[in-house]
Amino acid sequence: MDLLWFLSALSVFTLQERAGTGAMTLKSVLLRQLRPGGGASACSPAQHSRRRRSWVWNQFFVLEEFTGNDPLYVGKLHSDVDKGDGQVRYVLTGEGAASIFSIDESTGDIHATRRLDREQQAYYTLRAQARNRDTNRLVEPESQFIIKVQDVNDNEPKFLDGPYTARVAERSPVGTSVVTVVATDADDPTYGNSARLMYSILQGQPYFSVEPKTGVVRTALPDLDREVRDSHLLVVQAKDMIGQIGGLSGSTSVTVILTDVNDNPPHFPRRSYQFSVRESELVSTVVAKIRAVDPDEGPNAELDYRILDGDGLGIFSITTDSHTQEGLITLHKNLDFETKSSYMLRVEASNLYVDARFLSSGPFSDVATVRLLVQNVDEPPVFHSSVSWMMVSEAAAVGTEVGSVLARDPDATNSPIRYSIDRQSNLERYFHIDSGTGVITTAQPLDRETVAVHNITVVATERLDPSLTGKAVVLISVTDVNDNPPSLAIDYDTFVCENSEPGQIVQTLSAVDRDEPEEGQHFLFSLSEAGQNLSFTLRDNKDNTASILTRPGGFLQRDQLLHLLPVVISDSSRPPLSSTNTLSITVCTCDAAGEPRSCRQGAPLLLLVSLQSAVTAAVLTCILTLLGVVVVTAAIRRRRRDPLTVVAERCVQENIVCYDDEGGGEEDTEAFDMLALRHLNTTGQSHQTQARTLTSTSEPTSEGNWLFLPFIRERLQQADLDSAAPPFDSLQTYAFEGSGSSAASLSSLNSLDSFNSQECQQNYDLLKEWGPRFRKLADLYGHREGGGWLWTVRTSTS
Repeated sequence: MDLLWFLSALSVFTLQERAGTGAMTLKSVLLRQLRPGGGASACSPAQHSRRRRSWVWNQFFVLEEFTGNDPLYVGKLHSDVDKGDGQVRYVLTGEGAASIFSIDESTGDIHATRRLDREQQAYYTLRAQARNRDTNRLVEPESQFIIKVQDVNDNEPKFLDGPYTARVAERSPVGTSVVTVVATDADDPTYGNSARLMYSILQGQPYFSVEPKTGVVRTALPDLDREVRDSHLLVVQAKDMIGQIGGLSGSTSVTVILTDVNDNPPHFPRRSYQFSVRESELVSTVVAKIRAVDPDEGPNAELDYRILDGDGLGIFSITTDSHTQEGLITLHKNLDFETKSSYMLRVEASNLYVDARFLSSGPFSDVATVRLLVQNVDEPPVFHSSVSWMMVSEAAAVGTEVGSVLARDPDATNSPIRYSIDRQSNLERYFHIDSGTGVITTAQPLDRETVAVHNITVVATERLDPSLTGKAVVLISVTDVNDNPPSLAIDYDTFVCENSEPGQIVQTLSAVDRDEPEEGQHFLFSLSEAGQNLSFTLRDNKDNTASILTRPGGFLQRDQLLHLLPVVISDSSRPPLSSTNTLSITVCTCDAAGEPRSCRQGAPLLLLVSLQSAVTAAVLTCILTLLGVVVVTAAIRRRRRDPLTVVAERCVQENIVCYDDEGGGEEDTEAFDMLALRHLNTTGQSHQTQARTLTSTSEPTSEGNWLFLPFIRERLQQADLDSAAPPFDSLQTYAFEGSGSSAASLSSLNSLDSFNSQECQQNYDLLKEWGPRFRKLADLYGHREGGGWLWTVRTSTS
């Protein structure tokens, strides 16, 4: 009951803000003192002229994490209007009303029905109403108040940034700050000690320590050595309640990495080293490697090597490999076993960067001895000079000596040398070398204008071991002689106007010369005496050019269209060379500005083009003629190889019409011209002529033609109306008996006049000579004189 009385009394304090400080204080406006029995005493009338009710509610308090079975009592609402007769009904609204907080409508008691967590919500704002139960009207103004959740120590400290990784230099002084760890506690830092933390180190001693209040991790020993142990794992704990018993705790790990300092000098694992080097090794070749050991790392382990002294100081040099920190001993000059077989070097290794704090411990360098033994090898021949320069005149005769090369065997055996020229460098075989002496001579005439410098490779081979060869380059420069006359620089296209003034420059000439004299080119120009021209003159400008000028008299196209000037050009060599060059000058009609309008110089060109076209046409004609002959020859040969076929077999477009109409017999001579039938092939007429003959003879000459006209007309009408008939012409031949036999017709039409006439009798003995195919005809139509009678076969034409 005392607790309830205290909470009820506390609920009538007002929260007042102190001016200027922002702090909140509770001010009592207790108008009516509550007793445990529920009674109340009114305030003295002398203090107030008007009676005020105590319907002012500020805040209630409730503990979080309450785990009881019954609802937790929070406080009580009460109005002076409430006489205890049940006419006043209390209503609670706002945050958590009905869901978290419940109120007894009759008594105004407030209870928490659920477990509260201050870390989720620290306070709830609610509104209280007092209403008349019958009318539901407010009997008191609505009052707002706060239910504040009081904190309990239910959250352990947490390191939100853990685990940590930190770096500190090795050999740092004691107390050097490494890292600051920070833990947070979700409990209320303004209430009690639930959020007051204290740090301690659980693992990592005695090397490190932590400040209890700030969480700063510091070094605890002065000689942390990275080369002994390069990292440490720490466990730091944070405990609330200022570390008291019953407080909650959390921990995190801190990995401390020791960074390197240059506290260790380099040293060689051995005091002396020995290497073998072949005497044939090339210059700039790495012949040995040594390495000093430095326990440090990074820039603190970077080394610098140098040769202090020794007999190989000028033969070898040493550099540092930036990746492996090795000392690379490089050959600086060629070795010769026969001259010197071993070298001695004293090499020092030192740090590039030195920490002055540790110089007192000793020098940061070390020295070792390196011995290099030269191995003898069978070396190839060596030329006295790897590149030789020689000169020869282009007028030198074949066999002229150009120069010589010299090679030797560097070994003690001193093997004899054989010389030769690499064929790839002497494809044209301009030079020859003596295999024994190395003397180079010309093998062909030289021409400086073709090749000015010859680059040949001379090969020296040991006679005792041909696999050992040496090479040298020989550059042979061909010197110039005056063997080319000068000539005009270009083909000049020169013209002169009909109205040109005397002394006018028509053309300026320049010359070229393939030769290159040492003192330079100097050309002399003149006109040939044999070709002196009365219209032009030449002036030598003395600067390797000449000008063509006009003479008085003028020019006319109709008099002379083209002028030819023979120009003589001479060089200044001894003896000089000269050449005569013909300059063509065309006479043109020009305008006032001197521009040509008509030169008529196209006529010769057109003639030349026409001539070239005619030649081309003739060549093409010959080619086409040859092709025609070849095609015809091939066709004839192919035709000879083809089998003989009947005309009817070749012409697949013929229409053969057969009918059974019987003619008038031998006496019917009106429908057909029997002469045409008998001598069809012998007349030499074409098929077209034969068709016209039939047409003409088939015209009605007598009444007997009615047998054939309807038939022919019917066939013609069918051919004209037939839509499926082929589009080609069709030749239909009727009533032809056929011919081609030298015995003429075999019918009895020739014996119409007289059976016994000797003129009409036919001699068929010739059929026996035609071969087996005509043997049957010969038997049928041959003459038999056995009974004194002549047997003749008579046939009728159908």
